[in-house]
Amino acid sequence: MSPAEDGAGARGAAAWPSAGGPVTGDPVHPPSAGTAHPPDALPAYAASDPSPEPDNGPDAGGGGARPRLLVLRALGLGDLLAGVPALRALRRAYPGHELVLAAPAELAPLVAATDAVDRLLPAAGPGRAVPRTLDWTGPPPDVAVDLHGNGPPSHRLLTRLGPPKLLAFAHPETPEIEGPPWYAEEHERDRWCRLLRAYGIDADPTDLRLPRPEAPSPAPGAVVLHPGAGAPSRRWPVERYAAVAEALRARGRRVVVTGGADEADLVARPAKLAHLPDTDVFCGGLSLDRLSALVAGARAVVSGDTGIAHLAVAHATPSVTLFGPVPPSRWGPPDHPRHRVLWHPGPGGDHGHHGDPHGHEPDPALLRITTDDVLDALDALDAFDALGIRDAPDALEEAP
Repeated sequence: MSPAEDGAGARGAAAWPSAGGPVTGDPVHPPSAGTAHPPDALPAYAASDPSPEPDNGPDAGGGGARPRLLVLRALGLGDLLAGVPALRALRRAYPGHELVLAAPAELAPLVAATDAVDRLLPAAGPGRAVPRTLDWTGPPPDVAVDLHGNGPPSHRLLTRLGPPKLLAFAHPETPEIEGPPWYAEEHERDRWCRLLRAYGIDADPTDLRLPRPEAPSPAPGAVVLHPGAGAPSRRWPVERYAAVAEALRARGRRVVVTGGADEADLVARPAKLAHLPDTDVFCGGLSLDRLSALVAGARAVVSGDTGIAHLAVAHATPSVTLFGPVPPSRWGPPDHPRHRVLWHPGPGGDHGHHGDPHGHEPDPALLRITTDDVLDALDALDAFDALGIRDAPDALEEAP
């Protein structure tokens, strides 16, 4: 995908309920010992009450005031999930700091579920752009971390707040920041862990799993089809989704179709073609809590390279992700037999295909994926599921 204004990971993304966003990671790590609030108690950052609460942690500031660490990642659903390993690494590295995440307000349920963030500072820009301002008041953050991009817009947004310490990638237009270099072809979750390691912070890019939601799934055991994505170039044809749905229903499977609030037609068309009952059609966008419960309780998730695919990885739900125009080497799930990647770039492999992630027509690489490809991948997931090791660690070798 082409870089954003700030050089943020090459994706077309938008916060849920829009369907844009990326894909990400897996294994279970115990919750970090630290100061994060439980999932049902994550407060928004209160600009009118900037005083940090007292803290006696090992890196607490003088005078009893709790120091604050501000992280900028004002992007979409998949971006948040791809950044979970970095957020948890920061939580471990700064256990006495109040960790404030600048991100879209609608992501609050999943931000809380990371067990890494104390407060959410609502922030978003159009598309993948850097927000114009942050609603930060009071003293400067003691540490700021740019997990948004590699360019001057995000650097300067944070430096205007006056943090004594800023962790960010290097850029020739901000020579005062002596960070590591940015590599355009790097996988998104690896990129941010490498940034932190350059500053002496250990980060594990596989630390991606989220706890299962307490809410029940609205369609337990169903195969979830999600035809939407942030741009038409990443949307597999709805007729093919309908063909997959019909084939699965002929096998006795329950199939549901989901989409964002602005994707009613993308949801309704394949549902109508496959003659799905109204109970299995989720038009208008599910709340993030219900979507998370649906994905966590699904038999499998089939989607393009978008946020729900990352959510499947976060909940260890089997998935089939259809890639094009951006290769899985940039945004794909971890290597594990419960996650199947379909990618047909043509001659030259990953580097021989450079599609437009914001294009107005389905990418040729995406169109090379057939309905039989998807059904075969789902059959492979069934074979793996039959082994009874769905929650096995992600270091597993590929199952036969």
